Amino acid sequence: MGRYVRDRRRELGLTQTGLATEAGVSRRWLSDLEAGKESAEVGLVLRTLAALNLMVDAVPLETLPAPGVDLDDLLRRLGPSDG
Repeated sequence: MGRYVRDRRRELGLTQTGLATEAGVSRRWLSDLEAGKESAEVGLVLRTLAALNLMVDAVPLETLPAPGVDLDDLLRRLGPSDG
């Protein structure tokens, strides 16, 4: 998550200070999040994601493909047939 936040922040041309101000968090907290610190308050993470115009989507695990499924192969087999 931290790497994704950092990459998105950089993609938008924001400094840590600028994003921290926008999200209402401290620059130190943001730096810790980007460094992968394991204990981050969920509310602050969500505010930071919102400041980056990102959202979190939660879906039931049973709707996800089973581990080890080759999605490319599955899509090829489910794609339009020639005949």
